[in-house]
Amino acid sequence: MLKKSLKRRIDISFMMLIAATLIVIGIFHWLFIDDIYLENKKDILIESYNEISMVSDSEDGSIERFMTFCAKNNLSFVVTDFSFNVLISNLADAEDFARLLFGIILDKEGDNITVLSETEDYQIVKVIDRKENIEYIELLSSMGLNGYYVVRYPLLNIQEAAQISLIFYIVVGFIMLIVSGMTIRILTRRLTKPIGELIELSGRMTKLDFEARYQSGGEDEIGQLGSNMNIMSENLENSIKELKKANAELKQDIKIKTQIDEKRREFLSNVSHELKTPIALIQGYAEGLKDMVQDAENREFYCDVIIDEANKMNRLVRQLLSLDQLESGREQLDVTRFDISELIKGLLNSSNIRIEQTGAKVINDVKSPLYVWGDEFKIEQVLTNYLSNAFNHLEGDKIIHLTSEVEGGVATITVFNTGKPIPEEELDNIWSKFYKIDKARTREYGGSGIGLSIVKAIMELHSQKCWAENYENGVAFKFTLQTR
Repeated sequence: MLKKSLKRRIDISFMMLIAATLIVIGIFHWLFIDDIYLENKKDILIESYNEISMVSDSEDGSIERFMTFCAKNNLSFVVTDFSFNVLISNLADAEDFARLLFGIILDKEGDNITVLSETEDYQIVKVIDRKENIEYIELLSSMGLNGYYVVRYPLLNIQEAAQISLIFYIVVGFIMLIVSGMTIRILTRRLTKPIGELIELSGRMTKLDFEARYQSGGEDEIGQLGSNMNIMSENLENSIKELKKANAELKQDIKIKTQIDEKRREFLSNVSHELKTPIALIQGYAEGLKDMVQDAENREFYCDVIIDEANKMNRLVRQLLSLDQLESGREQLDVTRFDISELIKGLLNSSNIRIEQTGAKVINDVKSPLYVWGDEFKIEQVLTNYLSNAFNHLEGDKIIHLTSEVEGGVATITVFNTGKPIPEEELDNIWSKFYKIDKARTREYGGSGIGLSIVKAIMELHSQKCWAENYENGVAFKFTLQTR
């Protein structure tokens, strides 16, 4: 709407200016054209006097030049002696004109004569020819001549020329007004087009759309404004991107802080819960040992329970300290190249007693030798947790199957055990601290829910992956290591 309004205002303003100019010129033309023409013809009459004054004889061509000048300017003249006998004239009725001249000279102050200007050499008058009823402008002179010189020009020609000129001016002015209007419309359209583009650009910027750019270009003020708008749009876009990025980072920081607070509360709750039972048992058995137990056999039983619960607390504290060091980055890796198949064989040999107790059938299909890069001590912790987890959840055919797969310089180690699959919605949660799927069973084998959290922290420190997959008859726990 603004674009159309501006265009209309420019069109109307220029059209009014042109029309006013034409009207003013027309008024001046109508008021002063007669006087201007009259002055112009007076100058021509004076020039004819100068020409006739230079005529000397017929042989030097001055008479021909004078006659040509009079014919060119439509002048009627007559030259007579002092007896009004015609010497030279371009009129067919020169004798009648001479007699008329005699009457004019004798009747200078008549009502048909108006003196326009007068000098020592000539007199210019406006005369009304009563016979023809035509008004003339005439120059009369006798100075420097052997008689009289009279030249005239009909004022009717002047008036007709003025009317024709005025009509011509009106027609041309009207045509020029139309042409100017069309030209102004074209020019204003070209002028307002980049302004309209700037309006559209600013409108999109108000809606935070900074993809639009001024395309019309140009080196004038509008082009410079468009260039500045483009720069401003780009700067605003970059600023808003930075603000959005900062806002996203702030939200992420708030989210992380919230998660840390939640984890801290959850950690304190879980630690309190895990320590509550062994502390209560230690306190109860210690009081029983002090107050009630008399025989050596019961005393030994009470002491064993206290020692066992103290060991659980000690193991929990050590696991928490180890996990804290891993997650905080204070734990440093001692990366070496070692044969993981030999490490697995050693762990299985040290687990013979537990294998016999659980009745497990252990199958070791890990490729030998299989050299990998990593911290051998911490990878041993990972395998120990995986094997311990397998023994604790062993059911069905009681098979523990260890395999390896190497692809693209990455070795994948798998520890599978038969038993109940983990609910799919729980697969991502088992790596969280103190998370237990079956709390009763975990309490039965003395688990704290920290082992898999330690595994995840160790693998993240190695920049490797660990995960679990369900099968119909059991669960497989996996991790990766680089082989080169």
